[in-house]
Amino acid sequence: MDYLWIFIAFVCGFLVKQINLPPLVGYLAAGFGLHALGVQPDASLKTLGDLGVILLLFTIGLKLNISSLFKTEIWAGAAGHMSVIVLLTMFNCALLGAVGYSHFSGLDLAGAALIGFAVSFSSTVIAVKVLEDNGEMRSRHGQVAIGILVIQDIAAVIFVTLASDMSPSWWALGLLLLPLLRPALDYLMERCGHGELLPLAGIFLAFSGAELFELVGLKGHLGALVVAVLVSSHAKAAELSKSLLSFKDLFLIGFFLSIGFTALPTMDMLGVAMIMAIALPIKAGLFFLWLTRLKLRARTSFLTALSLANYSEFGLIVCSISVTQGLLSKEWLVIMALSVALSFVFSSVANTLSHRLYGRWTAELKQFENPMRLAEDQFDQPGKVAVLVVGMGRVGTGAYDILQNEMAKTACGIDMDRNRAVSHSEAGRNVIYGDAEDPEFWSDIDFDGIQLIMFAMPNFLDIQEAQNQIQLAGFKGKTAAIARYEDEKEKLLSAGVNEVFNFYAEAGAGFADQSVHLLASK
Repeated sequence: MDYLWIFIAFVCGFLVKQINLPPLVGYLAAGFGLHALGVQPDASLKTLGDLGVILLLFTIGLKLNISSLFKTEIWAGAAGHMSVIVLLTMFNCALLGAVGYSHFSGLDLAGAALIGFAVSFSSTVIAVKVLEDNGEMRSRHGQVAIGILVIQDIAAVIFVTLASDMSPSWWALGLLLLPLLRPALDYLMERCGHGELLPLAGIFLAFSGAELFELVGLKGHLGALVVAVLVSSHAKAAELSKSLLSFKDLFLIGFFLSIGFTALPTMDMLGVAMIMAIALPIKAGLFFLWLTRLKLRARTSFLTALSLANYSEFGLIVCSISVTQGLLSKEWLVIMALSVALSFVFSSVANTLSHRLYGRWTAELKQFENPMRLAEDQFDQPGKVAVLVVGMGRVGTGAYDILQNEMAKTACGIDMDRNRAVSHSEAGRNVIYGDAEDPEFWSDIDFDGIQLIMFAMPNFLDIQEAQNQIQLAGFKGKTAAIARYEDEKEKLLSAGVNEVFNFYAEAGAGFADQSVHLLASK
């Protein structure tokens, strides 16, 4: 049976990938298809999905800046949107119930409020997966979306704790002492090296945090997140996150498949789920309007809103507990499962087109923008330099240092992670904050004297978009980029990039070129 799951999941994921949809859409379809065929899941599928969610929250914690949660646009963005969604859903439920629509007519006020609470959550799994695939986890809109998701997850944990039969024990107060373990955790990370022991250490820490929180009556997912935050300041946190990437993605396939096994729907249930799916643009629109009122730029608000335009697995948990407590009929659990699955498809497609949609609607969306700018949304100028290096990770930093120190070329680095830009500046490099896919950023840049722009971003789709933006902004110089695979190299050359370096294929040539002088020394 396990082989059947893998076979169907692979076939469905492969097919949707061929039409440029994320494979997770195929995994969702596989789950519903297997259920329709009468396949019965065993406990291993649920276990696999739980492991995936635990690792997902752990990897989020590794990149989380706790202080960001106290920013107004984060906590007010989450709380304000959630309140409006609950009130709006209660009104809509009452309206549909008044006209006698199936499944709404029997709802009381408390039931309608619970449904509103369930649909107010956005999926951490989907949003993070989309942001990771687009290489936007550290972008401004990515950080805002993650912050809002964490606030929502905390609200979900509080609800589960209050509504379930299991209450936290007094031992839960001891969790306040967890920061005292940070030196021991840092020592553990340091001694694990860079091999296979490092990802195993990550899995061990994630599950240890989950087990610890479960023991004291709290949600295990929160424990994985908290432990990750404790080690997030360590120098190996980014390396650990990358080492867990494949494990997390593999385990999450179980989560997506399990959605389809929740229950088989009737046509009435599907009709209600479609109504809830149609409301997704409204959910995204409310996020956009509210975030612009909180002084975020139109582009940041729009891309954040699309990242959160889905329903959450936590909504299923809310419905499940509500059904157990007799507050909702069991049909609502099936309806919510269908709504979540449909929202995953909607969100995946919408986020694939997000930058293209913003480019098409820029003039209309900017009308909603608050004229006041937050400090984090103000761009710096690179100054009089010959070369711009976009993406100051390891590759970009290495290129910058060579240009500046060995070739005597004036350069400026650009990175979408403000904290990374600040760290480089403190180290003496000329690095500014900026998002290379943002047309407003390039429209403010003075290209006078800039001869070359080097793209050292990890996602070749981001490079394609950035190349398009600088062409629209009127840049007449040369561009160079990195790529991991030969087909990516060809696509970047077709997009107008003048030189593409395949650092997998050409690393050996660079290594030989740097070392050949040793032969002459003998």
